Amino acid sequence: MSDERESGAWSRSKPLSRAFAAPVRAMNRFLGTTDGHAAGAGKPVAGNSVVDCGVYAGGVRLPGEFTPDEALRVACARDDAFVWLGLHEPGEDEMTSVAHTYGLHELAVEDAVKAEQRPKLENFGSVHFLVMRTARYVPHRELTETSQVVETGQMMIFVGEQFVITVRHGDASELGSVRTDLETERAALLEQGPWAVAYAVTDRVVDHYVAVADQVEADLDIIEEGVFSRGAASPIQAIYQMKRELVEFRRAVVPLQRPLATVVAIVPKRIGKYFRDVQDHLTRTVEQVSSYDDLLNSILQARLAQVTVDQNNDMRKIAAWAGIATAWAAGAGIYGMNFPNMPEFRWTYSYPAWWALIVLVSVLLYRAFRRNDWL
Repeated sequence: MSDERESGAWSRSKPLSRAFAAPVRAMNRFLGTTDGHAAGAGKPVAGNSVVDCGVYAGGVRLPGEFTPDEALRVACARDDAFVWLGLHEPGEDEMTSVAHTYGLHELAVEDAVKAEQRPKLENFGSVHFLVMRTARYVPHRELTETSQVVETGQMMIFVGEQFVITVRHGDASELGSVRTDLETERAALLEQGPWAVAYAVTDRVVDHYVAVADQVEADLDIIEEGVFSRGAASPIQAIYQMKRELVEFRRAVVPLQRPLATVVAIVPKRIGKYFRDVQDHLTRTVEQVSSYDDLLNSILQARLAQVTVDQNNDMRKIAAWAGIATAWAAGAGIYGMNFPNMPEFRWTYSYPAWWALIVLVSVLLYRAFRRNDWL
């Protein structure tokens, strides 16, 4: 469950109720109902997707638990406060309820529910909508034609004047540690408002890109070593699988460059320097991925060349043995014609002489082929 992965105000109290939360929510999902909260007039339902909902003022989290609509009312009552609402794989009804409270555009809500978007940045009035793809390295003992190397998900961020809403799909780039780090160690950054949260989330996503790139590089080193080793080389199917996984990782990393550059241009100057640091990390990762793609193409071409050479060697061996067998076939064919006037038939040593001649020719052919590396 996402509530167990991320820490927050919802997980710091009521330990007894948390023990029953998982089975109750599982039954609610099976029955198609919510967590027992009826939707009032214009009041959003805090469903299973809500991981945490906190109100921050002056870089400090206000005590207490809040529903999404209560948190927004508290934040709007103060000039220096904002809401951070964290959602994990929300359903359409839950996301629509949150959108009604926070004034989110219906197109952005649809994107947040489906989670099938390319990285982008859209502006809906005073609300900015940033979409990123998350990435996580999947450990494996060895690379095969079915190995999953990179697992991707989606991260959406709604940034308003007094709220930031993070919507996460997949298990990559959990945000519980990001929230804890901001609340305990980076209060000065958190004081700068919703864009500070957007920076921290983006930084976490890009940091995972860097980690995945480093681990993919280790896999590529193993593949390269296997291709050029004297023993059993890496199969072509495994190389193709690695190429497919690298393409998936590339689709997550490369398209984020333009949205992130736009963010750097529109955010306040005090936050812009932080986003520029994230942009530098992203640029480095993009360069790494491009170099990995070139390296993998070179490895693939080298492996294909090895396969061609191996096939040529096999054909030369077959041709050499066929040449040796031709000597035997020729001798048997000549003396199997049974002409009556062949003088060798009347010679006492004709049979052993024939064997000696064929063996001698075979030995000479074998040495000749061996000398020319055909055998």
